[in-house]
Amino acid sequence: MRVGILCGGWSREREISLLTGNKVYQSLKRQGYDCVVIDLDRDFAQKILAAKIDCAFICLHGKPGEDGTIQGFLELAGIPYTGSGVLASALGMDKILTKAIFSFYQIPTPEYVVIEKDEDIEKGIKELGLPLVLKPRYEGSSIGVKILKREEEVIEEVASARKEFGSVFLEKFLKGRIATCGILADKPLPVLELIPKREEFYDYFAKYTEGETLFVCPAEIPDELTKRIQEFALRAHKAIGCRCYSRLDLIIYEGEPYFLEINTLPGLTELSDLPKEAETAGISYDELIRTILQWAR
Repeated sequence: MRVGILCGGWSREREISLLTGNKVYQSLKRQGYDCVVIDLDRDFAQKILAAKIDCAFICLHGKPGEDGTIQGFLELAGIPYTGSGVLASALGMDKILTKAIFSFYQIPTPEYVVIEKDEDIEKGIKELGLPLVLKPRYEGSSIGVKILKREEEVIEEVASARKEFGSVFLEKFLKGRIATCGILADKPLPVLELIPKREEFYDYFAKYTEGETLFVCPAEIPDELTKRIQEFALRAHKAIGCRCYSRLDLIIYEGEPYFLEINTLPGLTELSDLPKEAETAGISYDELIRTILQWAR
């Protein structure tokens, strides 16, 4: 079986995708797989078909790899691929729809206001209070996320973000403990707590700069809370329709978990959360990659 590792792309997360792709390639080669790295550009269809692969291991982050686009192409081409399908990928990339699904399935998530017109900014400030978290609807890796503490700052930054990202929303800021809970083979992994050393929240710099974040896994929280987080994470994974693996990001605020988003293609670099959670569960990196590949459909 020839495995094509799809990475790169043209999103803002391209460099992280390349790191993930290289790490996965090294693992598969170690395990004796026939594999090739395919650095995608907008001519991705020709590149993938020319590689004559039997299966695609998707290591893309952001569009077009995490929003269902590549998945749809692979479906049409008849090439099995790792991770979630078209619909789950599209839903997981859309933070607003994800939060709506969380609410429907009674998965706690911070209150939010979608910004569709200027009046919504005042509505967000009035209903949610300050500070607020500004988030783009479709970005990953905390790109475009900002904590806003003053009303004039909210107005200015929202206007700027709408120009850059299009659709955005404001979320109630909950100052609590940052955590994630991964899913592998449709089963929850240990909860990981993330403690940024210098940044106010777990932003792009804290995520991808070695030494900037302290990883505590398993998280030092009560067993009952761990169990609840894992149950909610698995419920979210199934509600979105994910396959094999995903990662849920959350805040523990006043002893309660609040889920922020789901990652249908979580990073697999040396600094990524999912491999750390798997390691804590006694699953080696190679076993993690092999499991993801075995679930390809």
